[in-house]
Amino acid sequence: MKVLMVCLGNICRSPLAEGILKEKFVKNNISGIVDSAGTAAYHAGENPDPRSIDIAKRHGLDISRQIARQFTVEDFDKFDKIFVMDEANYENVIKLARNKDDIQKVELFLNQAFPKQNLPVPDPYYGGNDGFENVYQLLNKACDAFIEKIQ
Repeated sequence: MKVLMVCLGNICRSPLAEGILKEKFVKNNISGIVDSAGTAAYHAGENPDPRSIDIAKRHGLDISRQIARQFTVEDFDKFDKIFVMDEANYENVIKLARNKDDIQKVELFLNQAFPKQNLPVPDPYYGGNDGFENVYQLLNKACDAFIEKIQ
């Protein structure tokens, strides 16, 4: 199973999602690849936002070595599932899709935990630290639901 997590800049939400799901793959003996990317290149080459690193660390995860990158068309070939954090990310990824197979790989991530509700993972970038904890909890819940589905 190869999973890609996608948000806007690949420094807040998707790195957290990547870290959480990687840990759950290990704990559940699931072989696969988990990566993350952003639809924009604003932060390409940078580490995650210090607040994401901090909230991950508080939950026993180290995401500090992740490097932000931009989503590419080739990602459709490399990954089985492409989970996006909100509708804008969905639209930006779908614009690059070449066919129906590409489109079928893309899904709003919170639909794992809250089916068919199309809820966004709120972008905590401009909010306070509480926003990062809230995002962590939402992502953790969605990761648990996804693990349950694939086991």
